[in-house]
Amino acid sequence: MTILYVILGAIALFFLLQFGMVWKMRLKKGKPAPELGGRFKGSGKKLFYFYSPSCGACKPMTPVIEKLKKKNRNVFKVNIANDMATARKFGVMGTPSTVLVDEGVIREFLVGPQSEDKIRGLIQ
Repeated sequence: MTILYVILGAIALFFLLQFGMVWKMRLKKGKPAPELGGRFKGSGKKLFYFYSPSCGACKPMTPVIEKLKKKNRNVFKVNIANDMATARKFGVMGTPSTVLVDEGVIREFLVGPQSEDKIRGLIQ
């Protein structure tokens, strides 16, 4: 019986930590976007897609971002394995994360895989 309580406690802790991470990242909405030193140039809305090559949830979403990136120069892919500093500035705690910045303010902060329609709607 004790093992069952330990397992249930571990599962509950896992879900609590996941919920806390998502909640903390969503609180970034409406806050000023971090200064990036002109690395990600462009005017108007900017869409940042944070991913990791080893992330299973990122694999179906990355081709969608690639298509959008070809059509819109304000779509940026950020591989957190190579650019953890940018991810930290935005407060990204998990991948995939999609951040919409408009007029220097974080307008949307989505955590987890998103549909192609939802991503298209953000950048248009």
